[in-house]
Amino acid sequence: MIWQSANAQYSLPPRRLHVTDAFDLFLPNLQTVPFVFSSPHSGRDYDSTFLGQSRLDTLTLRSSEDAFVDRLFADAPAYGAPLLVARAPRAFVDMNRAEDELDPAVIEGVGHTPHNPRIASGLGVVPRVVAGGRAIYHGRITRADAETRMTRFWHPYHQRLRKLMFDTTESFGKAVLIDCHSMPHEAIESHHRGNVSHPEVVLGDRFGAAAGGEVIERLEAAFKDAGLRVARNTPFAGAYITQAYGRPTRGQHVVQVEIDRALYLDEARVEPRPDFAAFQALISGVIAQITATDQNMPLAAE
Repeated sequence: MIWQSANAQYSLPPRRLHVTDAFDLFLPNLQTVPFVFSSPHSGRDYDSTFLGQSRLDTLTLRSSEDAFVDRLFADAPAYGAPLLVARAPRAFVDMNRAEDELDPAVIEGVGHTPHNPRIASGLGVVPRVVAGGRAIYHGRITRADAETRMTRFWHPYHQRLRKLMFDTTESFGKAVLIDCHSMPHEAIESHHRGNVSHPEVVLGDRFGAAAGGEVIERLEAAFKDAGLRVARNTPFAGAYITQAYGRPTRGQHVVQVEIDRALYLDEARVEPRPDFAAFQALISGVIAQITATDQNMPLAAE
């Protein structure tokens, strides 16, 4: 099988590096572009212990997933970029939260901290609720349980992500992290009421703090060229990964990409739509455009 891209041609499929139960890492045979792709919320390994702790059925728990986003971006290695995918589900431990975003309402022995809107809404690093504010647990879990989740899943994922960003910066003098997510159709539709068409893609760079202007402009152009409506930073400007890894002055850029789930997913059943392959091909075209070497994107430190 030949993997054809604008940047390289590979005689073998991308290599899958499954180091721990925390993540899958898909690598090109040779990284040829200063891009890294991550999917921190598409994990769907629900173990029996967690399911036994929860008051919710598996389908309801999956409402928190960025379901199948990893498949949408699966061609990233074919264009010379690594793809890091979390295995643990977001309802179990959230890779897009800081390790100290601990919720005393769901974890025993955690003291109250200054107001944090994510924790207050039940969406700390160990979430208390899933979509629609539905409580995951009957009561609270132990501090030891929470720490085990961090040790087994959160820390290995971020150790690998930091290494990918470091290695990419060392090799190319810069790094661009595309943080891949999806957004519930209802949420984005309710945010844009009236006659205004809601965006189908929201790019978050924390209002310029996490990525240089030429980076987000390139991404915006690629999604628009694919026929999608694009907005910036509203209502999603980026969370922990964008904040922690985006350092434009050091040549490290992060953009959070939120895609309307209704474009590719049956949200009620958490199953790909019949036309999923066509939308995946559209996203592959976006990847091809943003990673193409024939376009000028200096990505110099600003």
